[in-house]
Amino acid sequence: MNPHGIHGIYVPMVTPYDADGSVASDALRDLARSVLAEGAAGLVALGTTGEPALLTVREKSEMVAVCAQACREFGAPLIVGTGGSATDRSARELEELAGTGVADAALVPAPPFVRPSLAGVLAHFTHLAEHSPVPLIVYDVPYRTGCALDAPTLRALGRLPGVVGVKFAHGTVDHDAVDLLGDLPPGFAVLAGDDVFLAPLLALGAAGGVLASAHLATARFAELVEAWDKGDLTRARVLGHALARLSEAVFAEPNPAVVKAVLAAQGRIPTAAVRLPLLPASGDAVARTLSALNALNALECSDHRALLRAQP
Repeated sequence: MNPHGIHGIYVPMVTPYDADGSVASDALRDLARSVLAEGAAGLVALGTTGEPALLTVREKSEMVAVCAQACREFGAPLIVGTGGSATDRSARELEELAGTGVADAALVPAPPFVRPSLAGVLAHFTHLAEHSPVPLIVYDVPYRTGCALDAPTLRALGRLPGVVGVKFAHGTVDHDAVDLLGDLPPGFAVLAGDDVFLAPLLALGAAGGVLASAHLATARFAELVEAWDKGDLTRARVLGHALARLSEAVFAEPNPAVVKAVLAAQGRIPTAAVRLPLLPASGDAVARTLSALNALNALECSDHRALLRAQP
């Protein structure tokens, strides 16, 4: 992947299930095509939204293959989630991924559970970058890994050959976000990983986002990125608030339960099922999300005057 090409909205695909619990490949294919047609820059297969920890090896391969086919049809990049706690095993997984010939980049978390020092994280990614045939995007999600990366460490990672970006998911717009985006290494892209905070990170200079909520409003998320790119602050502000409300509703319960329930309610996937230990979304969460989605759809975002009227 050309590092300068990391821009826009990347949808981390859910894994839809049929009534018998098997992966609904046809629904996944249609959903992947739909979000790409609506303006997604690319797809992420086996991100946390796809429940990769709950899939078999065969199901993971199926997910990647279906997403890869859709990306080929649209000329879009495919990012694949991989990696774990052990450095050597993560390196082997990257080599295996490269052997499939379908991944434009790999999304790799800081080593979870083992809680290494920041120097250890840097050594981990240095080893991976030296051995990976595909570009790496660091997945910085401390509330999942137990390992928080500060701005100096992310900057050091961004200077490694082959490390082209970070999915930044600190659960807030913190000092490290401001620090990092104020002085990015050349060719190193920041992608928002917390849906609610896409707009402020774009304002600080992020290149886009990897957003589960974008399943439900792909075109509007893409429109928000475009608004910031063009300096249309009025449009960006109104869209940003509306999309944040949608995202807040989507993440009111553990991801991807709510987004899958809404997709099922819309008839876009066959069931709302998630696998244990995840539980299905509550009716209240789905209703709140549908309400936020309806409010978003009511915005006539192509009409600048409508945007002005929508402001409080």
